[in-house]
Amino acid sequence: MLGKLAELIHGIQNIQSPVEYNLTVYRQILKDINTTNLESLSNLELQAIAMQLKKLARTGNSLDSLLVQSFALVREASRRILGIRPFDTQVIAGIALHKGKMVEMQTGEGKTLAAVMPAYLHALLGKGVHVLTFNDYLAGRDAQWMGPVYEFLGLSIESVYEEMSIIERQKAYAADITYVTAKEAGFDYLRDFQCMEKGKVVHRPFHYAIVDEADSILIDEARVPLVIAGDVVEGEDNLFHLARIVRSLKQGIDYETDQYRSNVYFTDSGLARVEKILCCDNLYAAENLKLLANLNSALCAEALIEKDKDYIVKNGKIELIDEFTGRVAAKRRWQENLQAAVEAKEGLLSEANGTIMGSIALQYYLGLYPKISGMTGTASTAAAEFGEFYGLEVVVIPTNKPCIRKDHPDLVFTHKEAKNKAIIREITRVHATGQPILIGTGSVEESEMLATDLRREGILCQVLNAKNDEMEAKIIARAGEIGTVTVSTNMAGRGIDIKLGGEEEQERDRVAVLGGLFVVGTTWYDSRRIDNQLRGRAGRQGEPGESRFFISLEDDLVKRYDIANMIPKGKVSKMQAEALSDPVVLGEMLKGRRMVEGYNSDIRRQLWKYSFIIEQQRRIIHKKHQDILMDTVSLTHLSAKAAERHCVLKAQVGEGVLREVEKQLTLYYINLCWAEYLEYITCERESIHLVVIGKKDPLTEFHRIAIEAFDELMDKIDTEIIRTFTTAVIGKDGIDMVKSGLKSPSSTWTYLINDSPNQFSRLPGLVKTASVMINRPFFSIQALYKRLFDKAAK
Repeated sequence: MLGKLAELIHGIQNIQSPVEYNLTVYRQILKDINTTNLESLSNLELQAIAMQLKKLARTGNSLDSLLVQSFALVREASRRILGIRPFDTQVIAGIALHKGKMVEMQTGEGKTLAAVMPAYLHALLGKGVHVLTFNDYLAGRDAQWMGPVYEFLGLSIESVYEEMSIIERQKAYAADITYVTAKEAGFDYLRDFQCMEKGKVVHRPFHYAIVDEADSILIDEARVPLVIAGDVVEGEDNLFHLARIVRSLKQGIDYETDQYRSNVYFTDSGLARVEKILCCDNLYAAENLKLLANLNSALCAEALIEKDKDYIVKNGKIELIDEFTGRVAAKRRWQENLQAAVEAKEGLLSEANGTIMGSIALQYYLGLYPKISGMTGTASTAAAEFGEFYGLEVVVIPTNKPCIRKDHPDLVFTHKEAKNKAIIREITRVHATGQPILIGTGSVEESEMLATDLRREGILCQVLNAKNDEMEAKIIARAGEIGTVTVSTNMAGRGIDIKLGGEEEQERDRVAVLGGLFVVGTTWYDSRRIDNQLRGRAGRQGEPGESRFFISLEDDLVKRYDIANMIPKGKVSKMQAEALSDPVVLGEMLKGRRMVEGYNSDIRRQLWKYSFIIEQQRRIIHKKHQDILMDTVSLTHLSAKAAERHCVLKAQVGEGVLREVEKQLTLYYINLCWAEYLEYITCERESIHLVVIGKKDPLTEFHRIAIEAFDELMDKIDTEIIRTFTTAVIGKDGIDMVKSGLKSPSSTWTYLINDSPNQFSRLPGLVKTASVMINRPFFSIQALYKRLFDKAAK
């Protein structure tokens, strides 16, 4: 009764909220599921019901009408096959997922099993269901774990991993349920766009997707473009020489950064010095713009991008670090100039740059599914963005057992040294009791420094960061053992529960008596969601646990956004060893942090405004490509525009050969012209902020340029097809593409570009988007204006 009253109160309080707390509708469906008793039936009888449900789904019955029986069936099958009967809260989560909601379930509440019910229901249609995970490990683990339930009920299940062949991928995507990372599914979509033969396409039409770790994928990673590139090597300036030049410059004299350390630019004296070294009269002259871009990239690499925080050097390569997980961000790189600049900074030879042949942001890839839903432990704080960008309403699912974790108030210190000493004292105190400790740090460097300090105090610890993330599962499995201290760069998106007493929970009761897992946060992250993901590692399924965060006024986040300046004067008068006791200090800092979250949200919104038009154009060009590839449209361009040659060749080689020739030429030039367009529009986007000099609106100008360039692209495709057709040698075997000079790249590869404002948000070189450039220019527009016109006056 009290639970229902609480739900009613929450519902009244949140009438205008994008977060749904009132579960009355879901509980009514749950009641019907609970009264559907299948325990007395044999396995064969359950499988007969499964066959009947599949038949009903494929003969026009709505999924809503099959929900109660299918969920009850999955629940019973899970009990028999896995020995796990889904809780009522998991069933409610499954219902919400079926209805296309974003489900918030706390860590350890069983999201993986909750997803099986809606996945099974939608898979009955035979159109395929994708469960999109955060990494390959989770895709393989969840498919193997849940697979027996699906197979018992007569459905096929597969998982996709990076090394699979085309045939293996086709089989995986043809399955009723496919577990795959969102990135790998997106890469396969890009590869399909490059196909010249329909037999090599791996995806089938999209139907329904359930997104696991949804806040990481839909918010933190949403703006990360997936890229497919071809092996076209271009020349480059002497980046090592530029790296040496910027290394000799001094901050405050030759260059300056803004207060957020998100922008760096040359001073006038610095520019003059660089021009003298390069024997260049004017770096802003048209012929020197590429050199200027490379020079600015070198400066950004030197001044803003930090080793062991933003990247590590591993096996002779630059490996980017994911800010939200602390792991190596596999197959990820920065924009070409910046990537090469960081490699030059570290004395590494740059890998061959390629021509981008296709690109799509995760946000837009996920928009290709007619229906999506998602689940995560921290959705409510990003509810507005889920609604705005994906049309997803957030439903908060209560825990199966009350959460008894003790979240101690955050402690604020005047400086890092005092904070670090307090962290060591706290860890030493807790460790003496045997209570296991998980410590979340902000960077690889910090995790290793803290580990060194702890070992100096005689405390042995396990370190989990980007340098050893291949040991992740083993380290996390031990994190709940008595006396264990684990230092991690982050726990977001790891998808692995920490069990009290060890992997087998052999000493669970003993650890529970000690207070459960103790979580220590050494800093605030840009989003409260990330903090909450760390906290959520303790107190799973009603277990005891504790958490505490330590903050200093010298922390990167606090300094970057001047949060400390929000504290009223007099509240912090001097540096002190103890934590600041006045609650006003913490209150003002929390307010400042919410403003930072709003700021980052606004940037994501601005990024969307710039990329939206390109996405609409990509959809047009992709549909044109796929219609031709799959022979769903008739090609008549050659017979209409090159009628005379078409007529002659038709008599010589036949109409069928000419249809195939036109198909090959059209697909080739769609791919080629689109790649050229992407290169052009990327350059325009990176420099569009300069139009403010002429008092023009960058967004409006960018849209105008993109529309005009796309019209030219479509015309160029038609023109190039006719030009080649009139000159190429065409015989009974068709057209020889290589002899006709129509050579495609001999190899392609995929990677991600950090274009997200959250991912390394302080680095403008990573957020190469006009809206960000306007507010935080890569180099000073005022300085540029002055240099251009001063030089012209001489």
